[in-house]
Amino acid sequence: MKRIGVLTSGGDCPGMNACLRSIVRTAVYNDLEVIGIKRGYQGLIEEDLIPLNPRSVSNIINRGGTILKTARSPAFQTEKGMEEAVKVIKRNGIDGLIVLGGEGSLRGAHKLYEGWGIPVIGIPATIDNDINGTDLAIGFDTALNIVLDAIDKIRDTAISMDRIFVVETMGRLCGDLALKAALAGGAEEVILPEIKYKKNLLIQEIERGREKGKKSWIIIIAEGAGKASEIAAYITKRTGYETKTTVLGYIQRGGVPTASDRLLASRLGAGAVRLLKEGQRDRMIALQDERIKAVDLKDVWKKKRTDRSLYRLIKILAI
Repeated sequence: MKRIGVLTSGGDCPGMNACLRSIVRTAVYNDLEVIGIKRGYQGLIEEDLIPLNPRSVSNIINRGGTILKTARSPAFQTEKGMEEAVKVIKRNGIDGLIVLGGEGSLRGAHKLYEGWGIPVIGIPATIDNDINGTDLAIGFDTALNIVLDAIDKIRDTAISMDRIFVVETMGRLCGDLALKAALAGGAEEVILPEIKYKKNLLIQEIERGREKGKKSWIIIIAEGAGKASEIAAYITKRTGYETKTTVLGYIQRGGVPTASDRLLASRLGAGAVRLLKEGQRDRMIALQDERIKAVDLKDVWKKKRTDRSLYRLIKILAI
């Protein structure tokens, strides 16, 4: 192996740049050339390539987003688009490909190997933290801290005005971000796509809280479980209590990566290069019990288990 390609695909997240830095410098240390592919799979199809060296990735470890930029690529989801991507890989002498991204991006990497035998290594990078086989994905910790900061600010108003707030987080069909933000932020309730909840019980809990002297209330809802506006309207209708909503949206995807994300990104980036150099194929580099391990790409989009013990703890601490 002499030359590797790297791309960032799907949604951006903090820590991608730190990972690119690690990939490029680890590769060069191992006498490998690196080709950066701009705008994800779409840039691969359009042959939007740039050479990367240690100076190309100077002073980016602390920057959010991705210097390679990213995009969604409907064209890559077609056989014609994938065939064109493979032609670009072969025409440019790329011996192996590293893909940073979430579930869809990793599926694309697996298809390149499955259909055309392209050596691929995936790196989990998504604030949703919905990738099976890894304890953490790059970007999750930063997003969690952004959500936590918002909850802390919202609580000031909730307490000052005796209000109920419903805060909606990102996460698609995975409630990990909402769950851990709710526990760390001292929320009274969390609504997740993985755990069925009953509206009547929510109202009963709010009423019991009022009887005990609880004047403010923070409810976190994951976007895949419903809409904050609908939950707020229902609470107001049933209780008469003024209920406000905050949809955090895309602020969760940006910002300076935390130390945890920088460390994770650096370790996973170096690990991905190592896997390619060892001759491994169709794998994802992952964090399991604080150790860097390799897992099969075909298994990473299986549904990730929800830690229900954290959910139960939120209920206990909300009294």
